[in-house]
Amino acid sequence: MTSEYRILPAGDTALVVEFGEQIDRAVSGRVLALARRLDESRPAGVVETVPTFRSLMVCFDPLAVSADALAARIADLMPPAQSVEKPGRVWRLPACYDAHVAPDLEAVAAAAGLSPRDVVERHSATAYHVYMLGFLPGQAYLGDVPAELAMPRRPTPRPRIRAGSLAMTSTMTCIFPLETPCGWHIVGRSPVPLWQGGPRPQALLRPGDTVRFAPVSLREYERLAARAADGTLEIRPAEAPLGAAA
Repeated sequence: MTSEYRILPAGDTALVVEFGEQIDRAVSGRVLALARRLDESRPAGVVETVPTFRSLMVCFDPLAVSADALAARIADLMPPAQSVEKPGRVWRLPACYDAHVAPDLEAVAAAAGLSPRDVVERHSATAYHVYMLGFLPGQAYLGDVPAELAMPRRPTPRPRIRAGSLAMTSTMTCIFPLETPCGWHIVGRSPVPLWQGGPRPQALLRPGDTVRFAPVSLREYERLAARAADGTLEIRPAEAPLGAAA
């Protein structure tokens, strides 16, 4: 083991591999590279890998492998410090920035010294990296927000926001897949369901994916939201034309 990472116990059925103290794409690349190597090599006893901003949790069956043996296997599979993880899928997701669904857009614009239109242009022009999923099922933490749009959390959280709310704070932005309390700034809403429940639940996005937002009108948002509600809104990676993705 080197100072580039450390392996820590998390109870008796998981190890956590930590990489540094920062949230950045280089650290995320190492987390995702190790997750891929573990998934591809399928070491005995490994049940699941869970990426976070700067660490990877490796869940295992202690009856199939010891923590020490698994730590040694992780060390063998550790990607080089300067490794570049292969890119994930690319998505272009429709998002409405109309004032009816963006209660904080004007306040964010005023704080940044920009017009609401400038905020929308900067927010939607950025290619966001999916660092991790968490907090709510299917919720992807996307970074990095342009520096001029980086804002602290709202002083007073809202007790409830609508599912699909497009929000941001600090260097992160996300679509909240379910109704939830929230202290982030709401700058729009997306009709895209990020989480599919049922007997085979799955998230639309994965760590390592890239996301861009495609601004749509309030009328178009309502049309797409109606299709999402009846199950006919089909979302595909952006290699397909946007019209096919919405």
